[in-house]
Amino acid sequence: MSKKPVTYKDSGVDIAAGNSFVNLIKPLVKATSRPEVLADIGGFGGLFSLNTAKYKNPVLVSGTDGVGTKLKIAFLADRHDTVGIDLVAMCVNDIIVQGAEPLFFLDYLATGKLLPEKGAEIVKGIAEGCKQAGCALIGGETAEMPGFYSDGEYDVAGFTVGVVDRENIIDGSGISVGNKLIGIASSGLHSNGYSLARTLIFDQLGLTVHDTFPGSDSSVADVLLTPTRIYVRSILNLLKDYAINGIAHITGGGLLENVPRVLPKGCQANIFTDTWQRPNLFTVLQKAGNVERDEMYRTFNMGIGMVLAVAESLAEEIIDRLNGMGESAWIIGDIAACTEGDERVELVEG
Repeated sequence: MSKKPVTYKDSGVDIAAGNSFVNLIKPLVKATSRPEVLADIGGFGGLFSLNTAKYKNPVLVSGTDGVGTKLKIAFLADRHDTVGIDLVAMCVNDIIVQGAEPLFFLDYLATGKLLPEKGAEIVKGIAEGCKQAGCALIGGETAEMPGFYSDGEYDVAGFTVGVVDRENIIDGSGISVGNKLIGIASSGLHSNGYSLARTLIFDQLGLTVHDTFPGSDSSVADVLLTPTRIYVRSILNLLKDYAINGIAHITGGGLLENVPRVLPKGCQANIFTDTWQRPNLFTVLQKAGNVERDEMYRTFNMGIGMVLAVAESLAEEIIDRLNGMGESAWIIGDIAACTEGDERVELVEG
């Protein structure tokens, strides 16, 4: 008795679905192209020709990240068109703090069963993030791994490369006592702290993604899936005219852990917590679990997505420029002297 031939599709991998997916995303990818891109997707590697004539001494800056457990909210709400923006944001916001213009981006999407339409929704968000950042989506990888992921679940990772002239690298070494700290508003949680946020919202408050978020007219899904803000164009605009001594991207670790990453020895950041408008979201989270103040500032961005250290004489002018570009920005602190053993960030309540 002859056996029916077993195919790759029988084991859970559908090559035809993969080809359909590639055809769906081609126009999305093309919409992010830059003049330096030399090939369409489909090759073994992405080709990008760096225009070295634009730079005296170009330095490439790379970054990689994921979206974390924010994806759990996307699964629960069955909404997948914005997590790609988060993916791009977490990478490009990391390299812009060093003054690097993002040039290109690659993604990695892994799932148990590839559904071309859902995959295209994810890439739609990635393409939108790339357009917001001004970088090209030049390639990626889609892995269908049956039995490895639960039904309907996936993971994404991103990789970006940017460029900055060596003399223009921002590394925090120019920060000095008396500098002012400018905070630029976040759009919400961004992509950090979701393990705690999910515990507080779903377990402590007993809400679902379809319920109305307390104190708002939006659903829990709307609030928690708000895409991470991409600050690339605003900061590149500032760098044309202003010296920025240091920039901190407020990601995992919040203000307490990320600001010290750019502080030189002997400097402490004083952050005045009543100087910006803290979104209702963070108040709800804190009250839901009686979360201590420092735990909030070490887990969440608390409404501040970027912190810039600048000379006092430039602070107000830079804030005016940021506000004119559609950002919300405030002077949220200053730089003081400290000695070894002192806290690198001091939260000062009004």
